[in-house]
Amino acid sequence: MTFRPPKGTDDILPPDSRRWRRVLRVFDDLAERYGYDLIIYPVFDSTEVFERGVGEGTDVVQKEMYTFHDRGGRSITLRPEATASVVRAYLASGSQIPMKLAYSGPMFRYERPQAGRRRQFWQVGVEYLGEDSPQADVEVIELGYRFYRAIGLDGLEVQLNTLGDPASRAAHREALVSFLEHRRDDLSEDSRRRIATNPLRVLDSKEDRSKLEGAPMPVEFLSTDSIDHYSAVTRGLEHAGVPYVENPQLVRGLDYYTRTVFEYIATGLDAAQNAVGGGGRYDQLAEALGGRHVPAVGFSLGIDRIVLALGEDSPPATALDAFVVLADEPRRELAIGLVRDLRAGKLRVDMEPGARSVKAQFKAADRRRAQMAIVVGDEWEAGDVTIRDLSRGREARIPNTAAAIIGHIQSGGESE
Repeated sequence: MTFRPPKGTDDILPPDSRRWRRVLRVFDDLAERYGYDLIIYPVFDSTEVFERGVGEGTDVVQKEMYTFHDRGGRSITLRPEATASVVRAYLASGSQIPMKLAYSGPMFRYERPQAGRRRQFWQVGVEYLGEDSPQADVEVIELGYRFYRAIGLDGLEVQLNTLGDPASRAAHREALVSFLEHRRDDLSEDSRRRIATNPLRVLDSKEDRSKLEGAPMPVEFLSTDSIDHYSAVTRGLEHAGVPYVENPQLVRGLDYYTRTVFEYIATGLDAAQNAVGGGGRYDQLAEALGGRHVPAVGFSLGIDRIVLALGEDSPPATALDAFVVLADEPRRELAIGLVRDLRAGKLRVDMEPGARSVKAQFKAADRRRAQMAIVVGDEWEAGDVTIRDLSRGREARIPNTAAAIIGHIQSGGESE
């Protein structure tokens, strides 16, 4: 009997996992350079955190959460998203100062599995907590944009909108509900249900899009402060060189958003899977969780969809910088020592642990996607090794010191 992963989940193995590793490394490096510290928080949380934070009227809470009672009778939910738990953790810490946090990990939603939409999916994200300046919005949006550029995602579009402050949202909601009630009989069942629970989501309905012509939009109800905040965000993005497209129908799916909302769209994917990340400002979320007022802005990015958008040709050309090939067994300890020294020099290096023919070792080097093969053989007695560029077939004989080998590899084989 062979066990397979549960429906809507995946085992991610090489070579696919190499793309994941590269993407996650780029994000971690970039978030650290922007000053975001790492947060690690539980994979499950009190159900009430998501009911109050995400919104009881959202599809996430009503249809998609993995919720159960533990042995103590407590209602527990596997995290369907990160922001509510991050804010809960910030409040629990008692911090009174702004905090910039980055996270990475699996989320869980019971959805119909399809390409780029899994029941266990991986997200990375940042949250800028305790800061209401529009410059924080600009920094967060720019960080996401720079990440996508760094991993080579082509056809990226940044869509931008504002929902306004709470007073603006309340005025818009009243007008929108009135508009939708007059068209109730023409709307889909989902949209009719959302009129009372989450009317903004009706604007995002692909099924009812043709029936919503003339619907009131958030931009029509903005207060002066909301207009000023949004204008500062757009100016900041222009100064940062981040291109964007204004989309007045962009509303996002969770209740906690106010003011700035945005999405990153991979235009090369089908419309159903082309949103590869997004976020916005959520100044009232901390209060919804029973805490003090904490203005905040952040994003979450879906790694599953990002890898899908990058395509199968996206892995780096090599998985290893070098593979050490042992020409004869008496020199095994020398070869192992060389591998250790090269790893200490920050190269990705491996070798076969057991006795294999030279031909078999070269095949292993190709299979492991090594850039170079380093042959430890008779040349060692003269203080040299033979090194072969596996993609170009070129060979060179160079000194067997770690420094010489590292320099040769880092130069792309041009040091001879």
